[in-house]
Amino acid sequence: MRTHNLFISHSWTYADQYDRLVNLLSERSYFSFKNYSVPKDDPIHNVGTDAQLREAIRRQMVPCGVVLILAGVYASYSKWIDIEIKLAEGFQQGKPIIAIEPWGSQRTSARVKQAADRIVKWNTESVVKAIRELA
Repeated sequence: MRTHNLFISHSWTYADQYDRLVNLLSERSYFSFKNYSVPKDDPIHNVGTDAQLREAIRRQMVPCGVVLILAGVYASYSKWIDIEIKLAEGFQQGKPIIAIEPWGSQRTSARVKQAADRIVKWNTESVVKAIRELA
C-alpha cells in the first residue's frame, strides 16, 4: 500500500478542524499517509523571521505529493495560508492543492477555491479519492 505524503494547511484558530481531518484520514482503512504539516507545538514556529518561517514551511512541503487546505472562510484572511498556496504553486511542477470545504460550512474561501486543483466536501471518501488521483 502506498503512503501518501501530505501537507495540511490550516489556521491554528481552527485547530479542531485540522485535528478532525487528521483523525478522519488516520481512521480510513487501506489508506496510509505521512503528515508533513506544521503542528502548533512544532519548533518551526520559533525560527525567527517571516522569511525563515516561509522557508521552513517550503522545506516541509518538498516531499509532499499534495497540499490539503481547509477552505473555511477564515482562510481568505490568513496571511500564512496564502503564503502556503503560493509555495505549493511555486514548485517546478507545482503541488496539487485539494480544497476541503469544512463540514457544515455555508461560506468558503474564494482564494482557496481558485487555487485548488480539486474541491471536495468534508467526506472521507471524497478526500481520499482526490488524494489518490492527484498525488
